[in-house]
Amino acid sequence: MRKLLSLMLTLTLFSCTLQAAAKPHIVVLATGGTIAGAQSSKEQAGYTAGSFSVDNLIQAVPQLKDLADLSGEQVANIGSQNMNNEVWLQLAARAQAVLARDDVDGVVVTHGTDTMEETSWFLDLVIRSDKPIVFVGSMRPETAISADGPANLYNAVAVAAHPEAGKRGVLVLMNDDIHFAREITKHNTTHLNTFRSFNRGRAGTVNTGTVHWFNSPTTPQTANSAFSLDGVTELPRVEIVYSYANLGRERIDFLVEKGVKGIVLAGVGDGNTTDPALAALSNAVQKGVAVVRSSRTGSGLVVRNVEINDDQMGTIAAMEFNPQKARILLMLALLKTDDAQKIQQTFATY
Repeated sequence: MRKLLSLMLTLTLFSCTLQAAAKPHIVVLATGGTIAGAQSSKEQAGYTAGSFSVDNLIQAVPQLKDLADLSGEQVANIGSQNMNNEVWLQLAARAQAVLARDDVDGVVVTHGTDTMEETSWFLDLVIRSDKPIVFVGSMRPETAISADGPANLYNAVAVAAHPEAGKRGVLVLMNDDIHFAREITKHNTTHLNTFRSFNRGRAGTVNTGTVHWFNSPTTPQTANSAFSLDGVTELPRVEIVYSYANLGRERIDFLVEKGVKGIVLAGVGDGNTTDPALAALSNAVQKGVAVVRSSRTGSGLVVRNVEINDDQMGTIAAMEFNPQKARILLMLALLKTDDAQKIQQTFATY
């Protein structure tokens, strides 16, 4: 009997050891932003982004150890308003290398909210992995009276560690909501619920670490994407022109003279603009510049040949993509082709 009890105790301890060892290994790649920000006083609204390191962020939420085995790397430490192509390429390369490791089960990227929809969408298109990639940020700095960063980070790790998080593309966790990188946009300057997925809805939600899924991806992403950064050291220059009443052609002509490869129109309504601007865009197309019509409204579709005759002008309809996301898709499309019809098919596919 004693031998049996001893054997049962040994098996129990062994089982507990296996359970403890079974926690997923999640790597946190930090880029700065409000989630790592600090105020000089709790009364002020302003703060300095990227004041804390990735180790500071992890140590501030000791409950994370219950969800996963964590390690962290500081890729950048900037406010996301200063995010640029160079950091994108660096972050993508590092994320790809980390996800390729057999001992890594997923990645969490901490990022400022100003351009998080752009960086997450960029990685959604260029990372080749089925493992979870979750972006997270905060609307209040780490030193605020009611900082949202710790809870967001906890939930982001919970999502990355979830067994059903893989093969969903890049996800964004903010304010208990899980969004697809393709869908999100920041729609409010300061509110905690600033992110919305207007067209196709959220991926799911999280309640104190418990994940509930609503939707799955319906377009190519990550491992299913046709884009690659192999051998890419520089991205094509693509600029956005914002339309408004009385917009002239000067800005568009200037960009063409500067040699841009693409222009995205943040058009009024259904991707429209003034007659002078349309004439300048038509001229840009004739000079080999790829022109995409998007909308400044924030949601809805811009489809071909509605209001504007895309077939005649040689322009590309952005479909569901807002100007900032259309810019990223156009940059990557231009790495493969400058044919407007093929680029239009890319916008329809992704």
